[in-house]
Amino acid sequence: MIHTDSAIRFRFGLTPLDQVKPWGAQPELHWFGLTAGWYCVDIDGHEVLRYSERTVRELRHDRADDRAHPYVDYFVVRLWEDVIALVSGAMEPVPHDLVDVAADISPNWTWIDAPEADAALTWHGEGYLYTDYLRVAPTIRLWRTVVGAEDTVTVAWEHRADPEGVIEFAGPRTGRVTVPTDEFLGAVAELDRALLAAMDERIGELEKSGPPPGVRGDAEQLRREHRDRATWLRRARDRDPGTDWDTVRTGARMLLAAGTQTRDDAG
Repeated sequence: MIHTDSAIRFRFGLTPLDQVKPWGAQPELHWFGLTAGWYCVDIDGHEVLRYSERTVRELRHDRADDRAHPYVDYFVVRLWEDVIALVSGAMEPVPHDLVDVAADISPNWTWIDAPEADAALTWHGEGYLYTDYLRVAPTIRLWRTVVGAEDTVTVAWEHRADPEGVIEFAGPRTGRVTVPTDEFLGAVAELDRALLAAMDERIGELEKSGPPPGVRGDAEQLRREHRDRATWLRRARDRDPGTDWDTVRTGARMLLAAGTQTRDDAG
């Protein structure tokens, strides 16, 4: 588990190794599947991805006490990959005149077929923490700004209602928190360090014991993938998205104008 005094942190726990379910018709343990567990994003005291008590009772009423936790159950590597994608694609400081566009978590845009619009959509899309694999997942968005000596990342979230009334997250429905960019990147680095360390230990156990009877597991392949994944954060930090801000500005104006026209026509 991760411990840090930062205003933002990514917490997780892994399912005990002997409880991890193999994948496939021919059961196999692989790196992705070995990260089965739970996770949560703590933002200035708010636990985003924490279910309400009612939802926990609904979803986990048959679990033992130690597994009836209130957090999202999934493969922790999914969070890790998507947070690293934010470092790769969303760490360019947003120009002042585009901050309001960046901060719009649910823009009312109408798609139009133009390269400028595509550029704006691509740029805006890279600011979201991907959560669509979760049922009724919250929308989580971030953007970076530099104003004078202030270099910050703003994280905003928005929960939507479950049409079936089952999934409900705890805490405020919407929120927005700004933290120093170094603090955000430090939280990402700590997530990276902690998950890689936990997986190094997990692979080491399999190297000693081998996979369970009837389950395939290639320890050498696990090690190769582990070494590769250990380079992902560095590569993300080194990547320069090279955003063409003039093109993005043009595309954003086109999308906003098309959305306004659509609303006017509907009215």
